[in-house]
Amino acid sequence: MITLLPPGVEVEEAYGDLPDAPLHAGEAEVVARSPVARRLEFATVRHCARTALGRLGVPPASILRGAAGAPQWPSGVVGSMTHCPGYRAAVVARAGAFRSLGIDAEVHQPLPDGSLRMIASPAERRHLAELPRLGAEVHWDTLLFAVKESVYKAWYPLSGTVLDFADAEVVLDPENGRFSARLSASGPAVDGVGPVSFEGRWRVVDGLVQAASAVPCPP
Repeated sequence: MITLLPPGVEVEEAYGDLPDAPLHAGEAEVVARSPVARRLEFATVRHCARTALGRLGVPPASILRGAAGAPQWPSGVVGSMTHCPGYRAAVVARAGAFRSLGIDAEVHQPLPDGSLRMIASPAERRHLAELPRLGAEVHWDTLLFAVKESVYKAWYPLSGTVLDFADAEVVLDPENGRFSARLSASGPAVDGVGPVSFEGRWRVVDGLVQAASAVPCPP
């Protein structure tokens, strides 16, 4: 994940759960009725977040879930978290440098049958159909899912609104590991301006597909 994000963003990753990762005030209640595996996952990804926050000089703090499940970061910080089987990660940055961050990781395997039509527009399906001809061994459907998830995570802190999969049109750049995503003109706008575009990077590594979006503050 580190190579996908610009300078100024702190990243912490874990390839598996940390049994001794502590939960802070209020966090244990969130997962009190969850299975043990979910509690370990929840604690580990928050340990990653607090480790990354420490590199920014931010004291350890509870990271609770806000509206739509988005993490509530300490004042003056933006960030994002992700988890999938065998992997947890968190990224954080100063709010004065970035307006929002969004990351996602998925196991690098095809999506279940029928899923692509649920997340991709006809234009995106045509785009993905062309990509395997380039010879890259990438499950493009899962990559598209991860990219959209990273964009939606970056979008929510800016707007407070939840996007549907149809609200972003994604173009993947297979040669440079980059992507662009244009939100629909009918969707919500940031600062009264729409449609909104996002750019980011992706990679396939260690059996995972990872995607990241970072929205810098205006100069």
